[in-house]
Amino acid sequence: MLTLCSWDGVIPGAAAWVWDMSIAPRVDTAREPASDLEQKQIALSYLLEAWSEARIDGVDGDCLAQASLFSALSELVTTYGEDATAKFAEGLPARIRNGEFSLQMARQ
Repeated sequence: MLTLCSWDGVIPGAAAWVWDMSIAPRVDTAREPASDLEQKQIALSYLLEAWSEARIDGVDGDCLAQASLFSALSELVTTYGEDATAKFAEGLPARIRNGEFSLQMARQ
């Protein structure tokens, strides 16, 4: 059964996010491991930083999105298998329609 590190779509302050491309926070290895939420926030920071760099280098956003989806799905298949990943992906249309992946960007 696939019980992915499911993204609940909750990021503190996400509704007011401005895409600030600051350096991703580092995990202090001397302390206890980061919580699931902290790991998600750190991972997202790294991805947003890489995305920003690619856009600066002229890579098209659609190409980045497709490459990111391929990479993510490949990782899930490697970790959980094809059937479990396919079952997970079956739930994506409803989540997309519910706005779970829509970011409200603050106007500047």
